[in-house]
Amino acid sequence: MSDHPTSIPSGTQHNSSGPEHRRYFFDTFGITERLLERCLGEALSAGGDYADLYFESIASTSIGLDESLVKSASQGMSAGCGVRVVAGERTGYAYTDDLFADRLLRAARTAALIASGPAKEPVTGFRERAQQDLYPVLSPEGDANIAGKLDLLLRADRAARAADPRIVQVRASFSDEVRRILVAASDGTFASDTQPLARFNVFVIAKDGASIARGSAGGGGRVELDYFHTEKTPEGFATEAVRQAILQLQAVPAPAGEMEVVLGPGWPGVLLHEAVGHGLEADFNRKGTSAFSGLIGQSVASSKVTVVDNGRMPNRRGSLNVDDEGSPTQETVLIENGILKGYMSDKLSSRLMGIPETGNCRRESYQAVPMPRMTNTYMLAGDDAPEDILRSVKRGLYAVNFGGGQVDITNGKFVFSASEAYLIEDGKITAPVKDATLIGNGPEALKYVSMVGHDLRLDEGIGTCGKEGQSVPVGVGMPTIKLDRMVVGGTSRS
Repeated sequence: MSDHPTSIPSGTQHNSSGPEHRRYFFDTFGITERLLERCLGEALSAGGDYADLYFESIASTSIGLDESLVKSASQGMSAGCGVRVVAGERTGYAYTDDLFADRLLRAARTAALIASGPAKEPVTGFRERAQQDLYPVLSPEGDANIAGKLDLLLRADRAARAADPRIVQVRASFSDEVRRILVAASDGTFASDTQPLARFNVFVIAKDGASIARGSAGGGGRVELDYFHTEKTPEGFATEAVRQAILQLQAVPAPAGEMEVVLGPGWPGVLLHEAVGHGLEADFNRKGTSAFSGLIGQSVASSKVTVVDNGRMPNRRGSLNVDDEGSPTQETVLIENGILKGYMSDKLSSRLMGIPETGNCRRESYQAVPMPRMTNTYMLAGDDAPEDILRSVKRGLYAVNFGGGQVDITNGKFVFSASEAYLIEDGKITAPVKDATLIGNGPEALKYVSMVGHDLRLDEGIGTCGKEGQSVPVGVGMPTIKLDRMVVGGTSRS
């Protein structure tokens, strides 16, 4: 745990822990502790150091609105179990979508044969620890709530069209799920959780003569449906998407060359996530393929930079009561005052590297092998006023929102497109620009951070992170920061 303040409100605690987590798979699918012990014994029957069972059941809803018409709508249920066996650095993995005993035992035997190694006797009995309580428990919602979700989309559609006559196309989508998990492992781990997740998105196209521009906005988290009536409304998302699109109609070509760059608070933290965060995941460092490998205790950023990964933030999209190995999530200091302090790890990396386990093991579903992943990753606030940061720039770029980007984990090089950016001239924000890209090297770029604002903000709750073909929900964030040097790609020479 870090002693650093996060500058983020702690939020409301919920009463979600309790026997209902554990009983769900027992009562619904007939799972018993004896069956769990048999499966783990089978998993270690060909040898191995460790084995775990990951049970998952998901109830999900998705609705898409296009041109005021419902173009897609679905509800689904899925369930299954993944069995992992670890022997040294070898991992055997098998899964089944049939939770009857014979299929579970067959999956366990398959994983055992893949990772066969020196035999180890499994323990009997499980340890269930007190659990965090970061989000509400939701029951899978029936057809009655489809109408309420559709009404949210229609409200967004109406608001976007009414906001400006230049809006020619509106799309909106809503998706939510309730994921239940149960993890049992040969080291005695026994953990369960019920994890809600919801996301709302609005996308618009604006046209003015021959000019066409796009805008998007959205939000969500591990929240109930009421969140979109009270905290963040469809009208608010629609207004923001329209604002971005209309702004781009007026944008001038972005300058090109090396210059001072100011990143706005919140979603621009996605640059930090990609350019630095992935490189601090333990598996890349264990294999020596990260630009940060072997640099613990060394300076990797400006002394003004402190970066944490925090899976314990109430209601946040990247938060979890327990990770996908059943370990409690934590707040982990990654970079402190510019010094690399540690990596995000799972049980395997912790054992092989001799580093602390940080509760960062995640997987897309029961069909996927778990690995170290980020949760909510952000830079802590500094002491500078955002207006002072902008005033300090003679000529540069102010990047407020980002679209797509690419990063090479091995060397930290990145390219990001800014979906909303402005010129800074003589300390003032002037014209919006289009087609701006930021080009740099993650570890190198952080060394040029000269000012850090006191306005830490997290994203609205739409982040999804990809790694090795797996996608998981995450959060990002940062305060306003100034980088003294960064290469900007554009179509206009300064």
